[in-house]
Amino acid sequence: MRRILLSIPVVLGVVVVTFLLLRLIPGDPARMVLGPHAPESAVAALRRQLGLNLPIWRQFWAYLYALAHGNLGTSIYYKAPVASLIAPRLALTGSLVLVATFFAIVITVPLAAFAATRQDRPGDHAVRLFSLMGLGMPKFWLGIIMIIFFSLDLHWFPVGGYGTTLWQHLYSLVLPGLCAAFAIVPVLIRSLRVGMLEVLGADYVATARAKGLRPSRVTFVHVARNALVPTVTLLGINIAYLIGGTVVIERVFALNGLGDLMLSSIGVNDFPVVQGVTLVYALGVIVVILITDLVTARLDPRIRLK
Repeated sequence: MRRILLSIPVVLGVVVVTFLLLRLIPGDPARMVLGPHAPESAVAALRRQLGLNLPIWRQFWAYLYALAHGNLGTSIYYKAPVASLIAPRLALTGSLVLVATFFAIVITVPLAAFAATRQDRPGDHAVRLFSLMGLGMPKFWLGIIMIIFFSLDLHWFPVGGYGTTLWQHLYSLVLPGLCAAFAIVPVLIRSLRVGMLEVLGADYVATARAKGLRPSRVTFVHVARNALVPTVTLLGINIAYLIGGTVVIERVFALNGLGDLMLSSIGVNDFPVVQGVTLVYALGVIVVILITDLVTARLDPRIRLK
């Protein structure tokens, strides 16, 4: 509860900064809606209707008042409630983040364990080289390479889109999820490898080996769990990064999620939609960080949420 209360100023800060920065973007939303050839009288009338002719402080107060009543406003461009535009896209973006997190964990844990148990051997060098190469790969470039190879050449996955059934949804998120996961896997591998190397020298690991436990059990039960705490914290931070990082991936793979809605709305100066999507991103980041704190406290009872 204390963490949730402390999150309120963060949300308010995001709301204020987003509201003010959007007003600095060149262009008139009313002019963009009506077109470049619309008469000035029509543009002025639409500005009055949208409240864009009011002072900034009055616009901000009206926005806060509506937000306090659960109203994200009405889209200037789409002429629809912002909540109705965000809701159907939220599930897609959330699913993409979950799939990317799953792939990141599945890739990170075995590779980090493989590298840590073979320190300074060819296998360790290969994993470290893989993580180093991954750090330098732009997501949009990797996504295009994946589409060319797996979709156009091998025909294993669709080029883009989300499908209509549950199976099609999951199938279409494989490539975007892998692309998003590779953005954070290199950092996670390096963190978990270092943590496991530190734990491998502990006395209780030597005791577990002396008891005759299988090497795989020692690695994944005794070593990995105790080395996970800093990596879980790093994972939470990177998942929070992924929430905003899906903007580029959704555009590359033609996914109609929050990121695509955000870019489209920025292009037409649709202030209410951009403010609503940014607020959803901020809330998502706060929830992820809170869950990360709870998981780390569960993994290590010595950690207290202070």
